[in-house]
Amino acid sequence: MLNQGDIITEFMARNSANTSVGFYTDQVVGRWADQAHKWAAGYKKWPFTEGRASTSFASLVAHREDGYLTGEYPEGWKTDSIRMMRIGSYEVGKREFYKFTKFLEDYPGNDDRIFSDYMRVYYVNPNIDVSGTVTLWGQYTPETLDTTLPAAVTVFSGEEEGNEAIVEMMMSYARKREKKLAESLAHVKEAKSILDEIWERIKAEQYNYQVPPDDGIFERFDVLEGGFGEFNRNQF
Repeated sequence: MLNQGDIITEFMARNSANTSVGFYTDQVVGRWADQAHKWAAGYKKWPFTEGRASTSFASLVAHREDGYLTGEYPEGWKTDSIRMMRIGSYEVGKREFYKFTKFLEDYPGNDDRIFSDYMRVYYVNPNIDVSGTVTLWGQYTPETLDTTLPAAVTVFSGEEEGNEAIVEMMMSYARKREKKLAESLAHVKEAKSILDEIWERIKAEQYNYQVPPDDGIFERFDVLEGGFGEFNRNQF
C-alpha cells in the first residue's frame, strides 16, 4: 500500500463492501482514512513528522506584562514540541518555563541566549545579544488528507507498514460503528503493534548517531576564576 487510494481499496476489500452501500459512502471512508492517518502520525514523535519553520527576529512581540519577546507556535505544530531554536547563526538554549522566568527575574539584565515555551507561545530572553532569522525545529501534525486525490501519500511513504496500521484503525472505526466493540479494540491493538515495531526499528538505527568530540554531560566551569568558559586542562 503506497498511497491513500491503496489504503481505501484495501479497507473496502476487507469489508467486502463498495461505496455504493450507504454505510460506506465515500465521505465516511474518506473521513476515517483522514482520522486514522492523523492518529497514526501522532502515535509517536516520528522522524518523518519533524518540521522546520522560520520567521524574523523583528516579528517577535514584547509581552505586555513581563517584557519577554514572544512568538506564536507555527501553524499545525504540536504544542510544547519546539526542540531547538537558532537566531541568526547562534543556537538559543531551551529552558524549563518556570526556571526561565525565575532566572530572568533574578538577573534582569542577563543576555544569555535562552528561550522557553508555554502553551502555544515561545518566550525569548529580551536581552538576547543576537538578531536575524528565527529558525525553529519541532514536531508537526500532518494536514488533512485530500480524499479527492487517491495518489496522495501518507507520512509513512518510506515506512509502508504504517499504512497497514491506518487500515487497521479504519477497521476499528467500522467495527465500533457496528457496535462490535471487542473486534474494534482488537484492530486498535493490531494497529498499535505495527507502529510499535516501526518505532523500535527507528530507535535501533539511532545508535549510529555520533556526538561531537567536545560533547559532555556538564558545561565547563573555571573553578579558579568562576563562571563558565574555556577550561585549561593544564591549569592545575
